[in-house]
Amino acid sequence: MAQAPAKQQQKGFDFSILVVPIALIIGYCIWKFFCGNYVDAKEEPLKNADGSSNIFGLIYKGGFIVPILIGMLITVISYSIERAITITKAKGTGSIEPFLQKIKTALSNGDVNGALAECNKQKGSVANVVQAGLHKYQEMATNTELEGEKKVLAIQQEIEEATSLELPMLQKNLVFLSTIASVGTLVALLGTVIGMIKSFAALATTGSPDPTKLSAGISEALVNTAIGIATSACAIILYNVFTSQIDSLTYAIDEIGFSIAQSFASRKK
Repeated sequence: MAQAPAKQQQKGFDFSILVVPIALIIGYCIWKFFCGNYVDAKEEPLKNADGSSNIFGLIYKGGFIVPILIGMLITVISYSIERAITITKAKGTGSIEPFLQKIKTALSNGDVNGALAECNKQKGSVANVVQAGLHKYQEMATNTELEGEKKVLAIQQEIEEATSLELPMLQKNLVFLSTIASVGTLVALLGTVIGMIKSFAALATTGSPDPTKLSAGISEALVNTAIGIATSACAIILYNVFTSQIDSLTYAIDEIGFSIAQSFASRKK
C-alpha cells in the first residue's frame, strides 16, 4: 500500500523540467517589457521625483545577462514553493514527534492495528513507510516458515524498500537549487565582467573619457552583481532549509523503523 504512490509518480512526463525554460521566458519578458518601460528613448533610466534614477530602469541597463538572472531567481522561487508543498505533505496531517510516540506506544502494547490506524490518520511519506513496516510485521507474525532473525530482517528490508521509494520524491528538484546556488554567482560575474569591459573601453577613448558610457558600464556591472548575489543567497538558504527538513524526516523514519524491528524481535523471543 505504501509503495503505490511512489511508483505512480515515476510514470508519465515530468512537467517540472519545464520550469526552467518558462522561468527564463518570464525573466526576459519582465526585463524587456516591464523594466524597459522605465527608460527613455536613449535607453537611459527615467528619473524619480528626487532626481535619482529609477530602479527598474537601472535593472534594464544591466544588459542581456539580467533576464537570465531574473529567470534563475524565478526558478528558485518556483521550485522552493513546490518543495515546501511536497515536504509538508510528506510530514502528514500532524506533527511527526507525537505520531512516532503513538506508534511506539501502540507497539509496546501489541496493538498493531491501532498503529495502522494512526498511520491512516497521519498520512504522508513517514506514515507510508511505517505502514509498510507494520503490514510486514503482521505478515511475519503469522509466518511459520522463517526463523526469528530472518523475520526481523524481512521487516527491516521492507522498511528500507519503502523508504527508497519515498525519499527520492522528497529530494527531487533540489539539484536545481544547488546548481543555481553555485552558477548564479558565476553568471552574475560574467555580467559584471562585461560591464567592466565597457567601462574600460570608455576610458580608452582618445581625449577625455565618455562619462555616460563609463557610468553605464559600471551600472551594468553592479546590477548584475546585485541580482546574482541575491539569487545565489536565496538558493543556498532554501536548499539548506529543505535539506535539513528532509534529514529530520529521514531520521524519524530510521528511528521508527528500528522501533518496529525491535518490537517484533522482543515479542517473538
